[in-house]
Amino acid sequence: MAMEPLATKGNFFHIYDFRVKTGMGEDFIRLFNEFDYSDINPMHKSPSQVKDGVLCRDVDDENHFYLIGEWRDIEIHKQIRELMIDMAPEFVKLVDSGPFVPNYAEIVTSTPQEILDKAQKDAGILNP
Repeated sequence: MAMEPLATKGNFFHIYDFRVKTGMGEDFIRLFNEFDYSDINPMHKSPSQVKDGVLCRDVDDENHFYLIGEWRDIEIHKQIRELMIDMAPEFVKLVDSGPFVPNYAEIVTSTPQEILDKAQKDAGILNP
């Protein structure tokens, strides 16, 4: 399998950095997945979403999470986020660190594919 850049220059990451109520991490993950993988999640219906978000858990703090996704247009993400506020998904009720609001970051560099391919070839991962 060929390596690929994590993200594409010119796109944007949304980065949520939040804590859930003590001891509620597993419930949060379950409720998040139930909503995220459902047909009612408006985020998955937008062509502005480049790569699906990933939910990450801090290895040193089971109540600390990150949610990261790649988008072409942060204004559209903000509009859809407003729709989700009205939907009030159950998982958001377990957030214990203030408003569930992302930081946005512009992706300003990503490794060119030819560099990744060469690195794999040099490592003997790709067939010569």
